[in-house]
Amino acid sequence: MSNSHNNTALFEQMPIPRAVGKLVVPTILSSLVMVLYNMADTYFVGQLNDAVQNAAVTLSAPVLLAFNAINNLFGVGSSSMMSRALGQKDYDAVRKSASFGLYCAFGSGLLFSLLCLCFFRPLLTLLGADEITMEATAGYLGWTVVCGAAPSILNVVLAYLVRAEGNSLQASIGTMSGCVLNMILDPIFIFPWGFNMGAAGAGLATFLSNCAACIYFFVLLFIRRSQTLIRLHPKYFRFDRKIAGAVCSVGIPAAIQNLLNVTGMTILNNFTAAYGAAAVAAMGIAQKIYTVPMQISLGGTQGVMPLVSYSYSSRNYDRFRSSISFLARLMLPIMIVVSVAVWIFAPQLLRLFIADTEVIAYGTGFLRAMIIAVPFLILDFLVVGVCQAIGRGITSLIFAVLRKIVLEIPATILLNAVFGISALAYGAFAAEVVLAVAGIITLQRIMKTFRESVAGRREENV
Repeated sequence: MSNSHNNTALFEQMPIPRAVGKLVVPTILSSLVMVLYNMADTYFVGQLNDAVQNAAVTLSAPVLLAFNAINNLFGVGSSSMMSRALGQKDYDAVRKSASFGLYCAFGSGLLFSLLCLCFFRPLLTLLGADEITMEATAGYLGWTVVCGAAPSILNVVLAYLVRAEGNSLQASIGTMSGCVLNMILDPIFIFPWGFNMGAAGAGLATFLSNCAACIYFFVLLFIRRSQTLIRLHPKYFRFDRKIAGAVCSVGIPAAIQNLLNVTGMTILNNFTAAYGAAAVAAMGIAQKIYTVPMQISLGGTQGVMPLVSYSYSSRNYDRFRSSISFLARLMLPIMIVVSVAVWIFAPQLLRLFIADTEVIAYGTGFLRAMIIAVPFLILDFLVVGVCQAIGRGITSLIFAVLRKIVLEIPATILLNAVFGISALAYGAFAAEVVLAVAGIITLQRIMKTFRESVAGRREENV
């Protein structure tokens, strides 16, 4: 019996709080561990008290964020299609969607590495590396991107596919295994008592940990091959125009959304670079700390999406509405409390990463500007996640364009021009306030349309 049958109770019968908890809690935990994993490079490199090495990790961040474009294209796109196909009991479509996402993600990772290798020097310049930070940035990118793009992308996409069948815990274990290994290897490769590689050592640790996570998923899917619809063998990969179209209709807008995030981060880092290496290092550390509440928000909204997709495709309006509203009531108060705590203890949090007083001073202002956007961000993530779950990729793309192109980037440019570095990081807050209002309105319209559609179908069947 397939694993999809085993999880029917979770999708159709389990009480909403328990079902949401079973899906969301492991996803949030893995997101938190992933945050620690992402922060590990910054933390351990920061212990060298070398602003150049720390700036290398910061300047490389947009390229690593670009991986998320591919992750979302094939991870979000395929998992959304899988969950909707499960709701319709179309198991052949589930298998085809999983294989399409898996092999396209692997091929894209190899292509990403090749392109970065061919244009390595111009890429470093585009990221803002100068004669001081060039060598350290090249060392970090060499391992994380040129060597590590494929395993980095593949392990995230595999987690999406496993989670789409309702196996959130197994997906989270795979993600966390690589993260924990990275935190173990970082000091060994970075510090003088180990291999003394600095930022390059952090990149090597990241590469090895992603390879380990991929191996976990390969072993898991092989052991559970009779219980899952995800197939590793190449013979299951077939180009099906209908499947490819359904995956891309959600995945491409999600990928564009992340490319816009990369653009926004690159612009912000380039503005920050004008104020010196200390400001760049401070921005990088502040961004890393900010990712903790951001990833909790993202983990909560992404974790519940298989249930939202399944309920939508099976025309179960009550579970669809209840799962979304329950998550919103749960997450919003939590994120308000977290945001207040981070705002108050911003200087102390920065001191965990670096002892440089100038970096801490810059970073405190940056972090406090970023953190006040988080309570609004959860509403933005929720509506985007729901749109991806139900196949409305264009709507999620509109939100991404509004966030970066229309609101955040122009706000950042304006604030920097008028107020300078003190207001540089407030662009995201300005964008998220507007998007939170737009998100609430959009969710209300989605609920109304779905309710009327279900009611209309019931009247036809009477």
